[in-house]
Amino acid sequence: MREPLHVPSELGPAPQTPAALEIAAPRRAARTAGWDLLLVCVATYVATAVGRVHELFPVLLPLKPTFVAAALAVCLYVIQQSGRRRVGLLRSRTTTCLLLLLLWAALSVPAALNQGVAFHFVTDSFVKTVLMCVVLAGSVRSFRDVERLMLVYFVVTVVYAAVVLSRFQLNAEDWRLNHLYTYDSNDFATLIASAMPLGLYFVLAQRRPLLRALAIVGLVVLAVGQIRSASRGGFLALLAVAAFVLLRFTTLPARSRLVGLVVILAVIFTTASDRYWIQMQTILNPNQDYNATSDAGRIKTWERGLTYLAGYPVLGVGVNNFPVAEGTISPLARRQERGIGVRWGAAHNSFIQVGAELGIPGLLLFVGVIASAFASLARVARNARRTGPAGIGVSRLAQSLMAALVGFVAGAFFLSLAYADMLYTLVALAIALAKVARGPPRGYAWQP
Repeated sequence: MREPLHVPSELGPAPQTPAALEIAAPRRAARTAGWDLLLVCVATYVATAVGRVHELFPVLLPLKPTFVAAALAVCLYVIQQSGRRRVGLLRSRTTTCLLLLLLWAALSVPAALNQGVAFHFVTDSFVKTVLMCVVLAGSVRSFRDVERLMLVYFVVTVVYAAVVLSRFQLNAEDWRLNHLYTYDSNDFATLIASAMPLGLYFVLAQRRPLLRALAIVGLVVLAVGQIRSASRGGFLALLAVAAFVLLRFTTLPARSRLVGLVVILAVIFTTASDRYWIQMQTILNPNQDYNATSDAGRIKTWERGLTYLAGYPVLGVGVNNFPVAEGTISPLARRQERGIGVRWGAAHNSFIQVGAELGIPGLLLFVGVIASAFASLARVARNARRTGPAGIGVSRLAQSLMAALVGFVAGAFFLSLAYADMLYTLVALAIALAKVARGPPRGYAWQP
């Protein structure tokens, strides 16, 4: 027997598919679930760990906002183990790889070249980063919460850029930003590349003209900050984000993507100096750059990093011990016998950093964290699009986070950011979005 057709009438809306209801239900919940203390604490942590607002405004330093926000967030999350905040909902490939990466870092401590450096890094830094990644993902209750934390990430990056641009003036000698707060110019450029896709999301998703205009202003500030950093890695990261938006940002019409790219390029060309373009041209002529010719340059450093990986393939030289390896077991270390100083430098590549410090298993787990986060976001975007117009917003949310990860990875290929808070904040948002996209758990009813 043929099933009867569902014809819309004045008696009520046409029935929706289960998939569409899964998208609509969290949206209804988001309208009733506003900011609470746990979410405020998590947002404060992101503002300080990623945006470094307490360093921008030293009056906040005595309050220890990072520690206080993190401690309160952990306590509140432990107490609020119900509904969408149950820790069991965080089970995923990304979470598994993340926790195993922390475990492997801890296992590398006894075999580290400098056990004290490795131990203190794990206990004082990395375990806290991973813990807050889990708490951040666990605190999210809805798509709206993901948007809120994305907005915090974007806003604090804009504030950081605005303060830096206002306090650090450029001149003939200092033609690029240097000696910033926590980040150097290259880190700053990568942070910007990871935040710009989030700003683009709010330009597209925000219905209120004022907030959309503020998001556009924020993007312009970030574009200027990217130029003033004069970071070649940041420039390549920006190109990677632009390519992803043009080719993979399917929730936005191609015409709109092109218009957005033209606007960003216009800002770049009108604010960039001749010195900036001379710097960027060295990307195409690497033989003229110290990174290819000097022992302290990136190419030689990467080669030595691969040597450490080959010599210590299981546990590596120990977490946070790449500089120690440079100063003790590298070929350059022998120069110290002749009274020649040796720089205990960084890896300048996050993947070589992890491979050298944690061995092949650690490198695989690190890649697994990023790849599984990206894959889960792609799955959310794909499934949301299948629900029709109701899922476009969720798909755009996922694709914006994918673009942010692309920006980070492209920039981190030239930097030692394997344990940076900006990465694990993006990973936490990916875990959170995948969690809320799975629909309400059994026994939990969304509030009308």
